[in-house]
Amino acid sequence: MPTVLHMISGDLWAGAEVMAYHLLKGLQKFEELDIQVVLLNEGRLSEEIRNLGIRAHVVDESRNSLVSTFRTMREILRKEKPDIIHSHGYKVNILSYLMPKMPGRKYNPRYQFISRLNLFLLSRYFHRVVGVSGEIKKAFVKQYRFREDKVGVIHNGIEIPDSPVTRDNNEYFVIGSSGRLFPVKNYAFMIEIARVMRKKTNRIRFALAGDGPEMIKLKALVSRYHLDDVFTFRGHLQNISLFYQGLDLYLNTSINEGIPMSVLEAMAHKLPVVAPRVGGFPEIVDDGVQGYLLEERNPEAFAEKCLFLSDNEPLRQEMSEAARKKVEQRFSMEQMAQNYFNLYVELMQGH
Repeated sequence: MPTVLHMISGDLWAGAEVMAYHLLKGLQKFEELDIQVVLLNEGRLSEEIRNLGIRAHVVDESRNSLVSTFRTMREILRKEKPDIIHSHGYKVNILSYLMPKMPGRKYNPRYQFISRLNLFLLSRYFHRVVGVSGEIKKAFVKQYRFREDKVGVIHNGIEIPDSPVTRDNNEYFVIGSSGRLFPVKNYAFMIEIARVMRKKTNRIRFALAGDGPEMIKLKALVSRYHLDDVFTFRGHLQNISLFYQGLDLYLNTSINEGIPMSVLEAMAHKLPVVAPRVGGFPEIVDDGVQGYLLEERNPEAFAEKCLFLSDNEPLRQEMSEAARKKVEQRFSMEQMAQNYFNLYVELMQGH
């Protein structure tokens, strides 16, 4: 039975961690695989993995020096003797390469070289690199000069929820988004959209789920625009499904994205999507079918599409059904797990 050892940081519970959880859960159906996990942090991900019955080794980076972390993880590697190491993210990419080659001296790279080091190791010493979108693969090949045959594309997938109950038509049309409150998500732009829409209608409400370092800044912006009565911060939610069920439309304002789990989850809950045409969005949303993709980043253009959908219930319902169907057909947890299993088999046969 081949052993696949997944290496994950696990310091957050965000899109990357949710993706890893869904992948591990999906891989459990393949009885011919022995799945094990090494994490660098205790947290929700380690708890969820153990609940799946998967053996998880936690090497707590907050309690161990870099050298101690290397040595502990190298001992795990020697003991388990995995056939394949599947690393998730730059930190564990570097660790997975250094573990069997760790020098005796202390290794302390400067932060500004981490990205370059990660790309160098991926291009030279990893057998396969997987991008979650065709746009990411293009960047690896065109921008970072990776061999094209070394880079694959496997879309993220989610566990499809039961068909959600259609939201009753209430007094307000609710537009929402969810994610970590980081600058790249550009939630300040979402607030700008709310500001534009507030001038045109009183029946719109906005809801933002998530936590992060930009919370204070975003709340201050809402207050400055006098939007406290229309814009709600929901914070971190354990049951995100209930959040989606309370929305009529999902709005993404990110500066860049791969295949965001939050958008897949929203679509699985029959929510049409309005988003910028960046990253992997064209692979998720067909413009005019499951929602709208906008080239120009200005709040008036986004507000116009949101208002149009709020006033056009038949089209909104059509897009809702199309969104659910697209996720079921292309972005399920089962499909993602099958694609990674096929990759593992290919690597085993080739090496």
